[in-house]
Amino acid sequence: MRTGHRKERKQWIAGAFGVCAAVAADQLTKELAYRNLKLSGKGFVTLIPGVLELRYLENRGAAFGMLQNRLPLFILFAAVVSMAAVICYIRIPDRRYLPLRVCMAGLTAGAVGNLIDRVLRGYVIDFIYISLIHFPIFNVADICVSLSAGLLMILMLFVYRDDEPGIWTRGGAQDGKEEKKG
Repeated sequence: MRTGHRKERKQWIAGAFGVCAAVAADQLTKELAYRNLKLSGKGFVTLIPGVLELRYLENRGAAFGMLQNRLPLFILFAAVVSMAAVICYIRIPDRRYLPLRVCMAGLTAGAVGNLIDRVLRGYVIDFIYISLIHFPIFNVADICVSLSAGLLMILMLFVYRDDEPGIWTRGGAQDGKEEKKG
């Protein structure tokens, strides 16, 4: 096996492991919230008074409860986001762009984590509430998506030039460098 193929396979394995670990953490924490908040009848637990609570919420909408009861739309959107992130992950050329790979894995994990809930339950379990600022209730998948999207914006605005990494063009970049013509 050539060295390049070994590197590529390791990157795929690392990405797949990262996505699976994040999805597992998301699903585990949602199950714990379901059992310990909903089934117990408590509904909420204060972790840091006035700052952080766990509150059980069944979210049938998108971010912050928008577009309630649009399940087919959410399933399609999650599938498109996941597919786009995987395609970008494949096209990212080398280790210099590792942060982009992390973003794509985070977006995929978040989309898949909430997609699992929507398909199996018909709603997403949210349970983390920052009472200090009355922020909408969210979950681990939402954290993956938000952090990944934020990091992606920072990378695209301040780190990578417009003509790199080449994943946005049809041919992609070769070892992180576009061929110069002329």
